[in-house]
Amino acid sequence: MKFKTGDKVVVIAGKDKGKEGKILKVLRKENKVIVENVNIVKKHQKSDGRNPGGIIEMEAPIHASNVMILDPKTNQRTRVGYTYDKNNKKVRVTKKSSTKLD
Repeated sequence: MKFKTGDKVVVIAGKDKGKEGKILKVLRKENKVIVENVNIVKKHQKSDGRNPGGIIEMEAPIHASNVMILDPKTNQRTRVGYTYDKNNKKVRVTKKSSTKLD
């Protein structure tokens, strides 16, 4: 998966299509990501000794195929590839403008 925590992405499919946000968490085994203020669900939380119960809103995971990274240079959605820098270190680059992401 070519996503990392902190990447700015846009949703390209689903009920939140067109929304932008930062990746809060990457779930690699499930091939999903959690994006801030996207795919908001209401969770009924039972009270315990410390926290009162109630209905809380939280971000739910969205499949990685439904998001694309925003190019930091052009602010358009783009695909991500890999290349090697001078020190033979593998880095992520955008396909549209060849901007380094790492």
